[in-house]
Amino acid sequence: MKVTSSAFEDGGPIPSEFTCDGQDVSPPLAISDVPNGAKSLAIIMDDPDAPMGTFTHWVVWNIPPQKSEFTTGEKIQAPHGKTSFGRKSYGGPCPPGGTHRYFFKVFALDTMLEIKDGSSRNGLEKAMMGHILSESALMGKYSRR
Repeated sequence: MKVTSSAFEDGGPIPSEFTCDGQDVSPPLAISDVPNGAKSLAIIMDDPDAPMGTFTHWVVWNIPPQKSEFTTGEKIQAPHGKTSFGRKSYGGPCPPGGTHRYFFKVFALDTMLEIKDGSSRNGLEKAMMGHILSESALMGKYSRR
C-alpha cells in the first residue's frame, strides 16, 4: 500500500495552505495498492517533533477501502477522533519553532472498528491491534517563517 499527495513529495515541504498559517485544510491524498480483504482504512497524522511529545493532528477511521483519493479539504464521511488540539477534525502543521516532520499514516484494516466517534488516538490504536493488513506513511516537513 502507498500514500502520496499531489501537493508535496514524501520528505518535502508541506505548502502553507495546509497549515495554521494558511487555510488549515487537509491536503489531497491518494492511496494505492490497498490489500484484498481490507474492510476499512484509518488515517493518523502526527508530529513526532513536538516539544511535549508526539502531537496528533488528525484521526479518522472506518473509511471505505475503495476510497482511493481525498481532495483538498475534503470532509471525510467517517468517524473522527479527538486530536491534540481537542477537536474532531484536521488540524494542520503549526510548529512553535524549527522544522517539524508530519506523518500521514494510512492503515488498511481487516474489519470495521466499533469505537465511538470522538474516541482518542490511543483508543483507535488499541482497536486496530491485530487488524492491520498493511500500513503506509507520507512524511512532509513544515517550519513557520
